[in-house]
Amino acid sequence: MPADTAHLEQSLQHGQDQISQLETSFALQRAAFQANPMPPAEQRLQWLKVLSELLSAEREALIQAISRDFSNRSADETLIAELMPSLHGIHYAAKRLKQWMKPSRRNVGLQFMPASAKVIYQPLGVVGVIVPWNYPLFLAIGPLVGALAAGNRVMIKMSESTPATSQLLKELLAKVFPEDLVAVVLGEAEVGMAFSRLPFDHLLFTGATSIGKQVMRAAAENLTPVTLELGGKSPAIVSADVPLSDAAERIAFGKTMNAGQTCVAPDYVLVPKDRVEGFVEAYRQAVLNFYPQLADNPDYTAIINERQQQRLNGYLQDAESKGATIIALYPEAQGRRMPHAVLLNVADEMTVMQDEIFGPLLPIVPYDKLEDAFAYINRRARPLALYYFGYDKREQQRVLDETHSGGVCLNDTLLHVAQDDLPFGGIGPSGMGHYHGHEGFLTFSKAKGVLIKQRFNAAKLIYPPYGKTLHKLVYKLFVR
Repeated sequence: MPADTAHLEQSLQHGQDQISQLETSFALQRAAFQANPMPPAEQRLQWLKVLSELLSAEREALIQAISRDFSNRSADETLIAELMPSLHGIHYAAKRLKQWMKPSRRNVGLQFMPASAKVIYQPLGVVGVIVPWNYPLFLAIGPLVGALAAGNRVMIKMSESTPATSQLLKELLAKVFPEDLVAVVLGEAEVGMAFSRLPFDHLLFTGATSIGKQVMRAAAENLTPVTLELGGKSPAIVSADVPLSDAAERIAFGKTMNAGQTCVAPDYVLVPKDRVEGFVEAYRQAVLNFYPQLADNPDYTAIINERQQQRLNGYLQDAESKGATIIALYPEAQGRRMPHAVLLNVADEMTVMQDEIFGPLLPIVPYDKLEDAFAYINRRARPLALYYFGYDKREQQRVLDETHSGGVCLNDTLLHVAQDDLPFGGIGPSGMGHYHGHEGFLTFSKAKGVLIKQRFNAAKLIYPPYGKTLHKLVYKLFVR
C-alpha cells in the first residue's frame, strides 16, 4: 500500500475514533446530569474554585503554549486578554452565584388567587462550546464558567489551529474535572461538525460568520438552541473635535492587541475628511510608541498561521490593485510578525472592505458630517462592536440612538468585553444571544415559571358548564 494512501486511511480512522469518543463523552455527561439534575450552590462554587486555582497554578504553561501556537504571542497580552478576564469572571460569578440561583417571586393576578408564582433557574443539561483560535483560553473558560455556574455539564471543542493550547487545556481540565462534568474535544473540521450535530441542550459557537451558519444548520436538526458569537466589521468613528492623539492611541490599542486578531477589534475608522492626514500621523506615532521595532520584539504578536497571513497579504494586494494607498508602519515583516498598515482611498469593491479583516490592517474612510458616518455604518451588516471618540455628550447619545451594534465603547476600544456586569453578544450577522456574568448564567439556565396552588381551588368556580351567573360576574370584573 502506498505510503500516502496508508497515511490517509490512518487519518480517517483517527477522525472516526475521535467522533466515537465525543459521542461516548456526551452519553456520559447526559447520564451524569440525569443523576444530579440540580447541583447545589456549594457544589457549583467548588467547581469554580478548582477552576480558578488551576488557571493560577498553570499560568506560565498556558502562556507558553499559546505563544507556541502563534509562533509568538506577547505574554502580557495573554495575561491581559485571557488569564485576567478568565479569573475575574470566575470570581464575579462565585461571589454572586447564590443570589442568581434564588427563585424570583412573581405576581399573580387577582382573579387567580389564592396562589403564588415564582421563576426557578434550572440547569439545561449538557452544554457544547466551540472555541476559536484567536483567544483559545478566554473563549473556552468564559462559557465554561457560565455553564458550570448554572449547574450544567460541559463539552468543549477546541480549535485545530491551536494544537499546543488545546492539548494542554485538555490535560489540565482532566486533572480537576471528571469527563462526565467537563470534557475537552480535539480534532479537525469533521470532528467539529460532528460535535455541532450532537443533541446538546445548548450550543455556544464563537468564530466566523460562514462557519456559524453551518453550526446553526447542524444544531437545527436537534432543535438545539444556539448562542453565536461571530464578529463582522466593527467601526470606529472619530468626531470633528476630539483630540486626535486621544482617539489614535485608544484605537491603536484595540487594533494592535493580538495583532488585530480580535473579533471586536476596530475594523475600519471613519474620520472627518479634513482630519484624515492628522489622524494617520497620530495613529502611526501611537503604534510606534507601543512597538518601537518589529524585529525580535516579544511584545509584538504574530499572525496565527501561514494561511491567515496569506489571506491578509491577499487583502493588501487586492486593495492596492484597485487604487488603495497602503502606508506600512514598518519596513518589512519578520516571519509571521506582520507590519501594521493604514489603507487610504479604500472602496467597497475591495475585499478588505467586505470581509472582517482580523489582522493588523486599518482602512480609513473619510466623511463630511456625522450623519454621513451613521449612514455608512447603517447600510452595512450590524457589527459586533462600535467605537465613538468624542466628548460631546449629545453626540454620544446620538451614536447610541442612531446605530445598532452588539456593544459600544465611548472613547475606548475592546474593554467593554472585560466588564463582567455587561452582557456580551452580537446582533444579526454578528451573532445572536449573549453571555458573560449574570447573562451567562441565564443563557445556560432554563427560567422555569411555576404557579403554586394549595388545597383551596377558586378556579373551580369558573369551570364548565359555562353561562352561569358567576361567569358573567367574572367577565364583568376582569374582561374590560
